[in-house]
Amino acid sequence: MSVTDFAPTSSLLSPPRHHQALLALPAQEAHVSAARHFVAELLECWSVPESERDSAVLIVDELAANAAQYGRACMTLLLVLDHGTLHIVVSDSGTAVERRHHDVAPDEHGRGTGIVEYLAQSTEVHQTRGGREVRACLRCSV
Repeated sequence: MSVTDFAPTSSLLSPPRHHQALLALPAQEAHVSAARHFVAELLECWSVPESERDSAVLIVDELAANAAQYGRACMTLLLVLDHGTLHIVVSDSGTAVERRHHDVAPDEHGRGTGIVEYLAQSTEVHQTRGGREVRACLRCSV
């Protein structure tokens, strides 16, 4: 597991308005909870209100679960809090999102992206040279 946290130096009169953190994990289901706990603790340190923190944790949980399921080797989580907007970027080494298998009950899979789209102000999915990148933005009253 690799963690990097960046926060620029700020004046003593006002709290920093920009935070950034990066977490790299193997793309395995066993590491999804580590990503979720990392985000919860980090956003608490960044003074993100609890309701917005809960939404961010749920977004990360869904995106990390997809990355663990479809990524081949690793997944990375980038969080950037900048002037009241939390940018969540989850990257993995997988290819285009696979469709649901026909032998899986419809109520067991496939709701994650809907949850993310409901909670986030915007979402984007990009295929990159190294895999797939999913971005979600969430307003935070920090």
